[in-house]
Amino acid sequence: MKDTKPESIRNIVLLSYNGAGKTSLVEAILATTGAVSQMGSVTAGTTAMDYEPEEHHRKISVHSSLCQVSWHDTALNLIDTPGAPSFYAEARQASYISDAALWIVNASLGVKSECEKAWEYTATVELPGLFFVTGLDKERTSLKAATDVIEQSFEIKTIIVSLPIGQEAGIEGVVDLITGTAYRYPGDGSGKRQKIDIPPTMKEEVEAARKVLIESAAEADDQLLEKYLAEGSLSNAEILQGLKQGTVSRKLFPVLCGSAVKNLGTMELLDTLAAVLPSPVERAAMHPTHATHNGGEPVSLLASTSAPLSAYVFKTIIDPFMGHMNYVRLFSGSLHTDAGFFNASRGVKEKGGKLFHAIGKKYVQVETAVAGDIVAIPKLKDTQTGDTLTADAAPLIIPKPPLMRPLMAFALEPKSKADVEKVSLGLHKLVEEDPSLEFTRNNETHEMILSGMSQLHVDVTFEKLKRKYGIEVNVHTPKVPYKETIKRAASAQGKYKKQTGGHGQYGDAWLKLEPLKRGTGFKFVNQVVGGAIPRNFIPAVEKGVLEAMHEGILAGYPMVDIQVTVYDGSYHDVDSSEMSFKIAASMGFKKALDQAAPVLLEPIMSVEVSTPDDFVGAVIGDLNSRRGRIQDTIPKGHHGTIIKAAVPLVEMLKYQASLNAHTGGRATYSMDFSTYEEVPKDQAQKVIDEQKSMKAAAVS
Repeated sequence: MKDTKPESIRNIVLLSYNGAGKTSLVEAILATTGAVSQMGSVTAGTTAMDYEPEEHHRKISVHSSLCQVSWHDTALNLIDTPGAPSFYAEARQASYISDAALWIVNASLGVKSECEKAWEYTATVELPGLFFVTGLDKERTSLKAATDVIEQSFEIKTIIVSLPIGQEAGIEGVVDLITGTAYRYPGDGSGKRQKIDIPPTMKEEVEAARKVLIESAAEADDQLLEKYLAEGSLSNAEILQGLKQGTVSRKLFPVLCGSAVKNLGTMELLDTLAAVLPSPVERAAMHPTHATHNGGEPVSLLASTSAPLSAYVFKTIIDPFMGHMNYVRLFSGSLHTDAGFFNASRGVKEKGGKLFHAIGKKYVQVETAVAGDIVAIPKLKDTQTGDTLTADAAPLIIPKPPLMRPLMAFALEPKSKADVEKVSLGLHKLVEEDPSLEFTRNNETHEMILSGMSQLHVDVTFEKLKRKYGIEVNVHTPKVPYKETIKRAASAQGKYKKQTGGHGQYGDAWLKLEPLKRGTGFKFVNQVVGGAIPRNFIPAVEKGVLEAMHEGILAGYPMVDIQVTVYDGSYHDVDSSEMSFKIAASMGFKKALDQAAPVLLEPIMSVEVSTPDDFVGAVIGDLNSRRGRIQDTIPKGHHGTIIKAAVPLVEMLKYQASLNAHTGGRATYSMDFSTYEEVPKDQAQKVIDEQKSMKAAAVS
């Protein structure tokens, strides 16, 4: 559309589960609006929205795709998101910058548990939406059954806006209840429709459904209700007015029907999206996005072109031809091609660049973007996902939506040693595209660690790493960063004396070791008096102790939470040196360890599991079997229960698969490091024996 105004924009995120038909529905919309000449097929791998090779061979979406089309006088920005929980972060980011949601439910599959997290988030931010029930051409499906499941699953009030003409394989059209008009679709994917008479067998059903629709629309607006009670009817425009008011306030959730694959019912859906869902202006008036100015009070962003620029980067892709491409939602102001702006998140100026609307990987250049619009900007130097872009004179920060921390970690190493740096470079780029990934180097285990939401998430990432950067890696479970400490105080002398004909080596230090409170780390105390050890050699004693603490005597893990006091010693005027006192201190430290009751420590994680109530017992039992300590259970209404526990990290390395098995994939969890605790003796001995076996194997 030329000269798009904020009032004519609709930003809509498509949400559902794998196999519901989201991508097929977008293909139907593209064909109906004339954006493409022919519908693509998920099965054939010819869709505009799923264009990555990883999506083609898996037949699922793994990233969100933007589709921008025009319908009459409305600009529709549709974001097709993945349905797999592994890629939920994509749906969260897309929902954050959208003004409404379009939920797709396949009548033959119902409402799956994968929808729960996305629904909870949209409810939290009060995102309005409507439902499209597809798959009604399948056996044993009905719109009423699907609608009943929607209401029960989400505890909402739905209102049916269109009815199917025909059943199962015989479906041939829909009745638009707003206008009371029936349409037949040819079923050839063109999306064209022909107006027909309402089938005689459906007239009573249509009249009853239309009466319910009119009553629901009237109840959403006091003036409309007065008119309806007085006159017994509403005009089509008034029906839309009430329906929109009820939808925007989330009191009503319209339900439309059809078949995405056959492109049936798409025109009614498009009409309703444009008429019922809020524009950026209307959304901002009811639920403004808040930004902060210099860390001060929140500022409400209103979708006005006269306001200063404020925009949020919700997605970054690295295109092989166009380089970095940042997807940006404008919340206020306007932006012109090649106009510079300020990256308030990083405190740097960007030169700007060309602006594009997108249909999957196809880009159409535009000259201007206005408040509420979504554009792709290539080749920005310092901008990444989550950044706020503003006018130079009005820097603001738009907060990022909370994202779940990665749940599964994998250690990796390149198959070719020459690719070590390439792995790091490639994965940093993939993390830039997908912030729900984490890539780190563990300084304690010296491993490269990639963390993701699931096995599928990480597998797809490694496939991209090979395809984009030509790097293959070996993957294994990461090592647990155990540590060692002591339980009681002990003292010992470290004496190093060596004579080789010339200057010899002489160092003598008495050390006392004492346990510290967990998490304290290391403390060094000098209590030498009378010059028993010259002051210039005291730092060498500390260095010797620190070097000795790198490897404990039990299994070679780093030592922590120890206070070491040097309190006596002796020196030689000629033979003493820094090196001799470092060696002496190391010897004394190791000797004292034998008497200080050394123990093994393991990391303990703070774990939070969100589960439907039906599985609380199974989840708690499983956590107990993992040496977990249940700390709290918190009911969260009809959404289930949150279970909080402290669990050793070693027991959580493969927890996702077990949780899925116990809950049918309906529970989620998060975890963060809490503290280190002593490993039980039987468990500790297993770890020590395994470590000794590994060292012996390495030597042989």
